[in-house]
Amino acid sequence: MRNSVTEKIQENSDQVAVLAHALAVIENRFFGGQIDPGAAAVAALYHDASENLTGDMPTPIKYDNPDIQRAYKQVEAVAEQKLLSMLPEQLRADFDAAVTIPDPAIHAIVKTADKLSAYLKCVEELKAGNLEFKKAKEQTYAALCQNPSPALKYFMEHFLPGFELTLDELN
Repeated sequence: MRNSVTEKIQENSDQVAVLAHALAVIENRFFGGQIDPGAAAVAALYHDASENLTGDMPTPIKYDNPDIQRAYKQVEAVAEQKLLSMLPEQLRADFDAAVTIPDPAIHAIVKTADKLSAYLKCVEELKAGNLEFKKAKEQTYAALCQNPSPALKYFMEHFLPGFELTLDELN
């Protein structure tokens, strides 16, 4: 979609890392979680690393068909292994968990943070007057509401409204 505000992958990864960290802290503090917030943040920093080799596939295409989704996940896994193989052998184990995210709890937090970041991108674009993001915002919000994560629900209730405000309204 046409963007009013161009976003680099590094900016997205940074935002997803901040959100993953926050979600892990909320999960631990209020819902008895045992997630390492630092590990969640680091995994989020690397969550799209494979796209350096594969490029990005638009979400509607990636998730439209289960066969395409499975095939793309295989392509991503191969790309992750290729990236790891490019490191000196002594460092591969240190980066493996960040790149492949084998821990299911951290993987879930990063996926949730990535979806939340996509929603915030829609909010930002709509605030800039880009109506192309109207439907995407509605669909992404609906997906967030379907997510069972109590930490996400807490974040949405307590923090999400602030993202809709202008800088003047925050004061």
